[in-house]
Amino acid sequence: MTPILKPVVDSFLRFLPHVKALGIGFHGIGDNWAELALPYAEHLVAYPGDDGVPGIIASGAIFSLMDSVGGMAVVAKSKRMVRQATLDLRIDYLRPAEPGKTVIGRAEVTKLTRAVAFVKGIAHDGDPDDPVALMTASYMFTAGAKS
Repeated sequence: MTPILKPVVDSFLRFLPHVKALGIGFHGIGDNWAELALPYAEHLVAYPGDDGVPGIIASGAIFSLMDSVGGMAVVAKSKRMVRQATLDLRIDYLRPAEPGKTVIGRAEVTKLTRAVAFVKGIAHDGDPDDPVALMTASYMFTAGAKS
């Protein structure tokens, strides 16, 4: 991680209430991409398992993971903290995450304009070639737009 992005990532993970509540953590970052991890936790389960089998993580938790990692990818591409709002976010759920496994969200900026960033991503539980969900999103800059 570049020294410029370290304080941004640290503040992102420390100060966003929903990120803290879900237990989302840093996984990786590059020039135009970011990865966050959503560890399996009982309070995130929507469909409890039977006879001691772990339950399935709620789709809303994965939605929040993907929205957050999309915003972080925009920061990675911009090389600075940018105020942004989610304009559009589409999640296609392909299958439930494996019970007990951490879900990794990875997002990549495909296009950055003066006012909007376009992002695509996947969520997986260990194998990026077998995703849990696909994401397409756009984020609007709310202040300090790219010049």
